Amino acid sequence: MKSSIFEQLTPHFNLYEFVASKTAYRKKISNIPSEEVVENIRALCVNVLEHLSRACGHPVYISSGYRCPELNKAVGGVPNSQHIKGEAADIKGESKFINWVFGNYIKKNLPFDQLIFEKCDDNGYPSWIHVSYRRNEKLNRKQIIYTKL
Repeated sequence: MKSSIFEQLTPHFNLYEFVASKTAYRKKISNIPSEEVVENIRALCVNVLEHLSRACGHPVYISSGYRCPELNKAVGGVPNSQHIKGEAADIKGESKFINWVFGNYIKKNLPFDQLIFEKCDDNGYPSWIHVSYRRNEKLNRKQIIYTKL
């Protein structure tokens, strides 16, 4: 069955949150994922993001989810970005402190492939968190990276 972009993936996340993009809209790029990519996004939601949302009690906003190759290039993403496969999302909370809480909760409690605390300020609070997850859990590297402003 073909997924609808409004499909509810988990109680707190729907597919639209992962495909919506101002850049895609502005540049008229069709950012519609394949069924395999939808299953990767669903796995990320089920195994990481839904648990995070329930445990932390704060809204988890997807600032960048799936990116088709054309959109990924348009936003300056690396050619092998996990966003292209639907395995990654950039997430934000209501503040940089909440972003830090999100990242640390994932780091200590949830499976992930890569966790990037992006553009951390002098207090170590990130502007957003990049989190990725691979359906084949044996391939999840548990890699953690911190970047500065």
